[in-house]
Amino acid sequence: MNHPSPHTTHHATHPLHGQEQEQEHKHRHEHGQVNEYEQVNGHRADDQSEILDLDAEVLAEHIASITAWLPVETSPSHIVDLGCGTGVGTFALLESFPEAEVTAVDVSDTHLHRLREKAAAAGAADRVRLVRADLDATVWPALGTPELVWASASLHHMADPDRALRQVHDLLAPGGLFAVVELAGFPRFLPASAPEDAPGLEERCHAALEHHHTEQLPHRDADWGTGLAKAGFTVEGERTVTVDIGPSHTDAVGRYALSSLRRMRGGVASTLSVEDLTALDRLLDTDGPHSVLRRTDLSVRTERTVWAARRS
Repeated sequence: MNHPSPHTTHHATHPLHGQEQEQEHKHRHEHGQVNEYEQVNGHRADDQSEILDLDAEVLAEHIASITAWLPVETSPSHIVDLGCGTGVGTFALLESFPEAEVTAVDVSDTHLHRLREKAAAAGAADRVRLVRADLDATVWPALGTPELVWASASLHHMADPDRALRQVHDLLAPGGLFAVVELAGFPRFLPASAPEDAPGLEERCHAALEHHHTEQLPHRDADWGTGLAKAGFTVEGERTVTVDIGPSHTDAVGRYALSSLRRMRGGVASTLSVEDLTALDRLLDTDGPHSVLRRTDLSVRTERTVWAARRS
C-alpha cells in the first residue's frame, strides 16, 4: 500500500526518459475538452500527437512518480483513463500496475488510433480497451466498475466538471480511487537571458497566455479538492510535482520546446510587440541560426498537481 504525503514536491534534476495529452478542435472546444495546445492555437487533433508523445518521452519519470505515489489499497485490476489522449497516463498506469487492464477514453479517433498503435508495439494490446466518448455528454458509455480512475489535464476543459466528478464517483467501485492531475500551463524552456535579442521573451509569452486562459478556461485554476469533497469523495492526498530538467542536450527536449513554442505563438501573436514576435519567429525557424533546436541551454521547468480521492 502506498501512503500519501500531502503537499510534497518531487524534483527531477536530470534528463527524463521513457514513454508519455481529442475529434477535431471545433468539437472539443464546444464540449470543453480542448487541451492546452489546442486551446491556444486551434490545431486539429492529428497535429497534437507529436507534442503529446514528446510530453510522454521527456516527462515519463515524473508521471511514474505520480502513479507510484497514489494511495491504492490493493493493486487495481481495472483502471479507466479519462481523456487519455495518445496514452501518456495509460502506459504509465500499465507499467505501475502490471496486473491491470486500462479502459482508455477519448473523443478523438486520431488519438485513439495512435494509442492503439503504441499499445500493439508495446505488446500491451490485450490490456487496453479503447472507448470513444464525449465526456461532456450527460450519459457516459458503459465503462465497467474500475478500482482506479485517472484524469490528467482534462477536467478543467469540461463544460460542467462538477457533473463529471459526480459521474466518476458513481462509476468507481466502493473504496476506489480517483486521481486528478492538473498542469500549470506550458512548460518553460529558455533561460531568463534568452533569446539574446529579446531577453525574458518566454515570460512575456506566458503572461499573455495567462490572460488568454483566464478568459477561455474558467475552470483552469479550480479548487479540485473542494470539488471532489462536494461530489462525495474523501480527499486522501494532494501533491505538487515540480520538474526541473537540464540544461539538456537531448533531441527530444529541443523538439518538445519547438512544438510547445509553436503552439504558444498562436495565443500570443496578437499581443506581443513586433520585436518580440520577430524574436519568437527566429526561435521557431528550424533552418535559421537562432533556432531553438540549435540551443544547448534548454531546460524543462513545469509543475503538475495531483489529488487522490477515494469513494467511501
